[in-house]
Amino acid sequence: MVKISEALEKAGYHEGIQLATEKNAEELPEALLASPVPPTPPTPIIEKPKPANAMSGKWDERLFKAINGDNTLPEVFKILRSRILHPKDGKAVPKTIMVTSATPKEGKSFITANLGISLAQGIDQHSLLVDCDLRRPALAGLFGMKTSVGLVDYLQDEMQLADLICKTSLEKLSVLPSGKPPLNPAELLSSTRMCALVEELSSRYKDRIIIFDTPPTLVAAETSVLAGQVDAVILVVRQGGASQGAVQQIIDLIGAEQILGIVFNDWNTNAFEKTLFKGYGNYYQNYHNYH
Repeated sequence: MVKISEALEKAGYHEGIQLATEKNAEELPEALLASPVPPTPPTPIIEKPKPANAMSGKWDERLFKAINGDNTLPEVFKILRSRILHPKDGKAVPKTIMVTSATPKEGKSFITANLGISLAQGIDQHSLLVDCDLRRPALAGLFGMKTSVGLVDYLQDEMQLADLICKTSLEKLSVLPSGKPPLNPAELLSSTRMCALVEELSSRYKDRIIIFDTPPTLVAAETSVLAGQVDAVILVVRQGGASQGAVQQIIDLIGAEQILGIVFNDWNTNAFEKTLFKGYGNYYQNYHNYH
């Protein structure tokens, strides 16, 4: 099993960066080299778009902080992983999971990324993250990907999946970015080709769990359509964000039986709850700060 420290090194975090045991780590900027007399400008080189299946770059600092605690993932994502891999009542393990929220800025993409990392750190599972938030994509940026192609190109231009799925520095984790925001995101995500994609990904990879990061349900009608195509749905609710009525509206729209669980994001604990975490060090720190 690949160690998180090795994955982080591949993602651009080298020995010069302090680990979690050293607080407030900061990168030193690269020295700027000055030239007294600039030479004749060379002929501009136009770079070709980076292929989607190239290795991702340096991860977002939030992901680095969230997983770099004694080389383990935050305990809350392990609990969520266990809930997925060991469902109650003898139900089958869901192969396709949709992560959504009621409104924007609830933290669903960050939850999606960390859940994918946690699943990839397991013994038997691989995970594939699919960025379906075509209006405001976030997954590519979280994993340092510079590609401009992705799901949109598969749905709109019928490009091959093999040319679009991007590797990450974590061996068993890959990402299908969204690509450039299209003019018709609702139509693309509601298309028969998108429905076929969900089915294909589910059947093609027997040991892989597919996680779809989707637009907020109450502002994008196509999300509820996709909810009916996946095995389960995780709803992200930020404290102080969506109202109880909005959350209930989503549950009624999607169906309670389809909801795998609700993740409360940016949760503030009271004095009694803090005592429950006493002695768990980084677990509490990560849970409280990085959701």
